[in-house]
Amino acid sequence: MESTMSKRTTESVAQAQEAPNTETHTAGKQFAVFTFIAAAAAVFAILVAAAVYAQDKYSLKSPGEIAFSDFKGYEDWAVVSSARTDEVLKVIVANPAMISAFKSGVPGNGQVFPEGSMIVKLQWKPKRSTEAPFAVDVPDVFKQAFVMEKDSKRFPKTGGWGYAVFNYDAASDKFTADPKSLSDCGYACHTPVKAKDYIFHPYQKR
Repeated sequence: MESTMSKRTTESVAQAQEAPNTETHTAGKQFAVFTFIAAAAAVFAILVAAAVYAQDKYSLKSPGEIAFSDFKGYEDWAVVSSARTDEVLKVIVANPAMISAFKSGVPGNGQVFPEGSMIVKLQWKPKRSTEAPFAVDVPDVFKQAFVMEKDSKRFPKTGGWGYAVFNYDAASDKFTADPKSLSDCGYACHTPVKAKDYIFHPYQKR
């Protein structure tokens, strides 16, 4: 009898000692899971914030309701031509539809550019190269993206072209829509080349 009671007492003590250990182990596992979830959530938030920041310029719209997102991917479009003033170096690029039209002879063949054509004039402040063994100016600070898109239904009064300007500020690394860039902002300047469907630059030989 005493032996049985002693055995039960020993088992009860052992169980009592195991219980806290089991609870501690469970609590540890729960804490580890919580920590993992919190860390994953933090990483996800950082990635989302980075994505939003990277896409920020494409959320812009000009006062004339031209969306910068219409020109998404312009960074990789083919070059049409280049130009230079005393203050600005310019590279003109166009979307695939417009490049195809250029290569087919537009506008020299008397045809106009198709609907959906887009062209972007990228502008940099120049600087004199300190590395080249000869005198040459190279792009320094990016300043502006001047854009045009062909949509005759939206822009019937300006030859079917809509115009907008998106300025870039290097200090903040941000683009802003120029408050003065209404959809017809470039129409007056481009009217002298109406016969070429309002486009100054031909597709240069290369």
